[in-house]
Amino acid sequence: MENINIRKAEIKDVKNMAEIEALCFPSAEAAKYEDFKIRFSTFPGCFLIAEKDNTLVGFIDGAVTDKPNLPDELYHDMKFHNPCGDFQTVFSLAVTPKFQHQGIGKMLMNSFIEDTENRGKKGIVLTCKDHLIGFYKTFGFVHKGISNSTHGGAKWNDMLLLF
Repeated sequence: MENINIRKAEIKDVKNMAEIEALCFPSAEAAKYEDFKIRFSTFPGCFLIAEKDNTLVGFIDGAVTDKPNLPDELYHDMKFHNPCGDFQTVFSLAVTPKFQHQGIGKMLMNSFIEDTENRGKKGIVLTCKDHLIGFYKTFGFVHKGISNSTHGGAKWNDMLLLF
């Protein structure tokens, strides 16, 4: 896609990421602005953003953990983030609705995979809804089955990418 720049997020991007999250996820699932501030202060190196013409249009983020799964506690309690852990998680991959289906999510995921591998992690874990299993499989993720997650009251699937 033309004019898309992927870069590490900065503190100035936090408000826009929270706004995009609110557009892309049901309110029971979406992290709030305060959550983003706490997450960014805890793991600032685990956020990438996509810009088009200097406007933030998407992002990807997640904490780091020791185990190849994404427990619900990790979303809400930053003490479970372990910067030395082996597995990067994905909390959100979100693209502003008017820029969806243009390859920006793929660009963010590919960059996140590369960045995670360059940081020496063993893999990436995430949960997703049924309709996104195929999307994540295109990156090499394996569907591990229905997740124990009850985040936002939704049904989730565990996905794992090992390097």
